[in-house]
Amino acid sequence: MKIKNTILFACLTVLLAAPSAHAINADAGTSASAFLKIDAGSPRAQALGNAYVSIAEGPEALFWNPAGAASATTKEIQFAYQDYLQGYASRTLAYLHPMGKTIIGVTLNYMDMDGFDFRGPNGELQPTITTPVQNFVGSLSLARGFFDQKLQLGATAKYINEKLDTYRYTNVGFDIGAKARPWQWLGLGGAFVNIGDRDEMPRGWRLGADINTKYWTLSGEYMKYVDDDGRYGIGLEIHIPEDLLQVARFDLRVGYYDRESTGYSESENLKSLGLDSTSKISFGFGIYSSELFGYGASIDYAVTPFGALGTSQQIAIGIQF
Repeated sequence: MKIKNTILFACLTVLLAAPSAHAINADAGTSASAFLKIDAGSPRAQALGNAYVSIAEGPEALFWNPAGAASATTKEIQFAYQDYLQGYASRTLAYLHPMGKTIIGVTLNYMDMDGFDFRGPNGELQPTITTPVQNFVGSLSLARGFFDQKLQLGATAKYINEKLDTYRYTNVGFDIGAKARPWQWLGLGGAFVNIGDRDEMPRGWRLGADINTKYWTLSGEYMKYVDDDGRYGIGLEIHIPEDLLQVARFDLRVGYYDRESTGYSESENLKSLGLDSTSKISFGFGIYSSELFGYGASIDYAVTPFGALGTSQQIAIGIQF
């Protein structure tokens, strides 16, 4: 049983780390909870090539840079579903609640994976009694803006529960973040994530900046985890304002993320688009209406081809009330 758990853990580490590996780092696989590096809960960040730390806002900010939650002026709730790779999926729920000038945020993130073949000592297929991989993260965040929201600060405490077959592990980690907007057209952001024992979680930091206008936003971010090389992402978001469409705001997104190639996809659709050999480009869109049945509502979607590993897709639905 111990050998089976070890093999299962190794396979998961390779699967979850490989899409973000620039090359095999000497520290690769030395941190547990590799799933904490997946962009679950934020289709916008995924679509923008993970270049999101300086523009993070709303419930999605709780998963990326908790300082971004400080811009909330109403209660907000968001549900997201991510079909990651090879049967690994996440379901996230995020809620923001203003309390005076302070914003309280709560998130729930449940992830699991099916499809593992369990083999006996002679290679015979064994029945799978339970879902072999089940991960859960619950968090509580506080955020607040200062100087008319030109500076935003936030912090998160999170409970982590990881199950690999019969092995279960729990831990506590922390995130802290900041955002600054010295001018309306320029934003800066940074965050330290997964603060705790480096052997128990992939501690990391991210820095980014963005330039924005009414019709477009260009963002960039540099990310470094203790068990991997530093990587960068660049994203472009085209805005079609709500006052122009008279119905809703529509955003088109494209991103580039510095990761190694993951082989060739057999998808005919990706081949026809010339994307069968890339794992660095991502796409997506967002729709937001400020008055849908008297509430603010949003839908966000993102897709990232990962070559031979498959395609990661994520969708989120949010409501302001």
